[in-house]
Amino acid sequence: MWLLGRYLRLGSPRICSGVCSLVPPSCSPHSTAAPRAQGPLTFSDGGVFKLKSNWEVARGLLIFRVCSFPSLVRHSEKMMAVSRRLLGRRLFEWGMKGSVYGQFVAGETLPEIRECVERLRQLGIRPMLAVPIEEDLGQAKSGERWYQQNETVMLDCVDLSAAGGDRPMMQLKITALMSADLCKLLSVHLSHPTHRPQLCPTRLVSIMEGEESAFPFLSEAENTHLRNSLRRLSRIAKHATANRVRVLVDAEYTYMNPALSLVTMAMMAQCNQSEPWIWNTYQCYLKDSFSLLSLDLGRAESLGLCFGVKLVRGAYMDKERKLAQQKGYPDPIQQDWEATNQSYQRSLDKMLDLIGQNGQRYNLIVASHNEESVLHAVARMAELGIERGSGSVSFGQLLGMCDHVSLTLGQAGFLVYKSLPYGSVNSVLPYLIRRAQENQSVLQGIRKERDLLRWELKRRLFRQR
Repeated sequence: MWLLGRYLRLGSPRICSGVCSLVPPSCSPHSTAAPRAQGPLTFSDGGVFKLKSNWEVARGLLIFRVCSFPSLVRHSEKMMAVSRRLLGRRLFEWGMKGSVYGQFVAGETLPEIRECVERLRQLGIRPMLAVPIEEDLGQAKSGERWYQQNETVMLDCVDLSAAGGDRPMMQLKITALMSADLCKLLSVHLSHPTHRPQLCPTRLVSIMEGEESAFPFLSEAENTHLRNSLRRLSRIAKHATANRVRVLVDAEYTYMNPALSLVTMAMMAQCNQSEPWIWNTYQCYLKDSFSLLSLDLGRAESLGLCFGVKLVRGAYMDKERKLAQQKGYPDPIQQDWEATNQSYQRSLDKMLDLIGQNGQRYNLIVASHNEESVLHAVARMAELGIERGSGSVSFGQLLGMCDHVSLTLGQAGFLVYKSLPYGSVNSVLPYLIRRAQENQSVLQGIRKERDLLRWELKRRLFRQR
């Protein structure tokens, strides 16, 4: 308690805390958080943190104090490797589950994941499960076995998501099912004027449906892997559609995103005839994000498809800029934070206008930790007559971050989702380290929840005296 008291006097880190395991022991396991009366939203009410236990409040503050130091985040992988050697596997995993893993991960076993999902539902928050499997350049696996195993994992994720309540969602990384090297190669060919017409959604759909088609600019092995990968993605998309699970395909690095968008459009062409079951992600910190969104909207319209959008700011800024500098091509990232905000609002308004006209055909998740973006979306929804619980517009944040936004939205009757990575400590920690390193500006820059948590802990400490 002395440490926490000293910490309260010194201040708390610029970051948010977890939402899993928030329900107090006195709450009935079958209770559901009732939506508040509709009215102006405010994210300044720390009362939502009364749902947290003393340990959860303290854990959040201490973890984020560590995360507020960029040097510790940058060297976290080495530090964890040393800790594992010194403590041994069991003690290390126990420590992780009580701290970082417990803060940001839904769990490892099926009962743990279900318990987390149920606790979120009691608070008016929906789960969006995410298997933390992805691949980068140079990491391609020999043969198809690894990708086939990942297909089984993703199909299981569909089933688990379907059991998570009404209007379920899940995230999907295409590079878990198709090599990143092939994604980059396809992206290069998409920029070639003679190859681009061949790489169209309808051609990929025919391959998904069993046609033994091949592209002359790919090797035999590359064509085989492409066919296998497209059919894996098709099976997952169809299984999700049959189980009424919306699949949100994640964007990744710019050197492979053109291929990811093409494959996602092919999945849409298979499944999005009556509802938007397959969604694409748009990173608004990219200079061309609005034009890419507009282009894909046009393609979907020409194909007669429904269209779902996950709108994010982006998470790979530092690496993208370094690559542009090393390779000598123009920096793809917006010049500053304000330009990114303007880009986000422009895309947000475009999607909201379309949803105001036809909320059945167009869907959107405002995947943002930025309060201004969330409040702008809420105001525009009211202006356009978009109902809070209709499902055409929802909101999303990462598990363990921005609970004051998530809880307030959920209790006000909006559809709000938490992105829930799950899996073993060893499989998830590399993913968490990458996300922390890619989101250092977010980890250091969110101040309000820090203060709300600090005051909540202060209130409890003084109340006990």
